[in-house]
Amino acid sequence: MVRTGKGNGGGAGGCGPGIVVGLNAVIIAVTDEEPRVLTVSVPGDTPMEGGAPAAVGEGAETQEALPTGPLDPKGDRTLELALRRWVRAQTGLELGYVEQLYTFGDRFRDPRERRGGPRVLSVAYLALVREGRVAGESPSRWRGVYRFFPWEDWRGGPPSIVERRLLPAVEAWVREAPGRAARELRRERAAVAFGRGRDRWDGERVLDRYELLYEMGLLPETIRDARAAGEKPPEAVARPLPGSSLAFDHRRILATALGRIRGKIRYRPVVFELVPEEFTLLRLQRTVEALSGIRLHKQNFRRLVDSGGLVEGTGRLEQGSRGRPAELFRFRREVILERPAPGVGLPARSR
Repeated sequence: MVRTGKGNGGGAGGCGPGIVVGLNAVIIAVTDEEPRVLTVSVPGDTPMEGGAPAAVGEGAETQEALPTGPLDPKGDRTLELALRRWVRAQTGLELGYVEQLYTFGDRFRDPRERRGGPRVLSVAYLALVREGRVAGESPSRWRGVYRFFPWEDWRGGPPSIVERRLLPAVEAWVREAPGRAARELRRERAAVAFGRGRDRWDGERVLDRYELLYEMGLLPETIRDARAAGEKPPEAVARPLPGSSLAFDHRRILATALGRIRGKIRYRPVVFELVPEEFTLLRLQRTVEALSGIRLHKQNFRRLVDSGGLVEGTGRLEQGSRGRPAELFRFRREVILERPAPGVGLPARSR
């Protein structure tokens, strides 16, 4: 981690506890047609200071978090190299594709700041890998992404949680606005985040939906953060929506990452980081569907992949498959030089 200021005498103007800078890793894989994220178990009182997670004692209360690690300001030439170093040490994973996601620095994102602790900034990175066994120093596990966002998986049609809980709660929140102007503003924000029906649900607005649900008091984090601030939680939080939470604001970081991936598969070939070197077109389609949360029209998808010159046949067939063996393909890396935006796109949904 990197600290600025000098304890209680540092920081801007020579006062305050200073700032702590750490790194977060959102490590995504797709396994058995499910997007999965690597999480670590940390003690319930772990500070968010950018260091490696502390050991979890037997019987201790734990919480799940995204992997977090330090920056060595003298030894690490870049932030990305620091990230790769401690991810390797903590999990045994060698990261391939990595991109900087966002810097998170809201006040009190670490509740210890309210008790005089330092302000915590986290530079988050998105990494795409093929799931492998996790080793290393920290207790880690792969978790389904939709475990944290059950309203984001539309592959089987509108999730029941959307129809039964989410949309009715949103409508009630709009109605309860204090005054006409506030009601219209809420209606507009709800329409942008949640759309109106299947065809207007924008899959990329994962973060917009999460933040609005947080504001409405429909997430467990709302209770936790209100109590940490000594405030009364909103009334709506009496029945928070189903879905696992993460420590600190890590579910917000994960929401940012999922929205980024969903947008990026349209214009960058990132999906090929998540499939084997050789794959069937069906597996490629199922991987795109897993990330986007929707089913796609098979023929339209294959036409789009073929017209974009993204793949080439190997002349080999998949072994051990049931029924007629499918041809294996590989990603044409030359397409990165041939086209400015070589993504797979998102053709029409399957009806």
